[in-house]
Amino acid sequence: MNTFYTSEVGATLWLDQKACVILKHGNLLLGFCRGETCDTQGIITFFYPDKKGVDEAYQKLKERAVTEPEENEKFRIYHFFAKDPEDRTIEVQCFLHPLEPYQDAVEILESRRSIRHYQNTEVPLSVLQKIFEVCRFSPTSRNSQSYYFVVIRDKEILKWLASLRGEPSAPIGRAPMAVAVVSEPQKSGAYIQDGCIAGYHFILACWGHGLGTCWIATMDRPDVKKAIQVPEEHYIVTVTPVGYPAHVPEAPPRRGAEEMVHFI
Repeated sequence: MNTFYTSEVGATLWLDQKACVILKHGNLLLGFCRGETCDTQGIITFFYPDKKGVDEAYQKLKERAVTEPEENEKFRIYHFFAKDPEDRTIEVQCFLHPLEPYQDAVEILESRRSIRHYQNTEVPLSVLQKIFEVCRFSPTSRNSQSYYFVVIRDKEILKWLASLRGEPSAPIGRAPMAVAVVSEPQKSGAYIQDGCIAGYHFILACWGHGLGTCWIATMDRPDVKKAIQVPEEHYIVTVTPVGYPAHVPEAPPRRGAEEMVHFI
């Protein structure tokens, strides 16, 4: 069945849980699980970023729920089942492990938060490679490609960087790694703008892969450049911590679009 959807329909593998395979086609996810019988009706599954979202959904659907929220160690999920008004089975869950990107552009832009506390979990090199592959497409003045990234995993350097600006730089010390975004003045007359765009490109790509960041400014200093082996004439746009969030803060109040947009 999976071969039909991959070779005939053009779906790609999104998540392999051995007994349950999830395929992706555009913004559609299709899950196929092994069982004793073939289920031709299917299950409608809604997933949330965390347990809190599942618990809140359970309170709304409690009268229709057929199970209580619980962890499923086999699939590493937290979920419950309910019935819709026409007796279809609904599953509400969150994954208890990192995921491949699934959010659309609007969701990423609206949900991104500055993360200042991180899990003690290393970021796999394979995930970083995917992020940097996306960052190759960050635009620059005249396609100068004047930016580059420095990955910092040395614990002593991270601790020192975290101490430089007090609380504003402290998040660097709480993350398993940091990334410096650097630009080269000799390559572009707009090297600062190039670097800032690349930095935000990186931040959004990280968020799409489930990683938190926090823009730490005022790190273009001789001592920082020496510590992370950046030439003195290059410009450090930011040094951002990178890691899986320990906590995602609620969105702060935002002014309406009508207050920030002016037409002339």
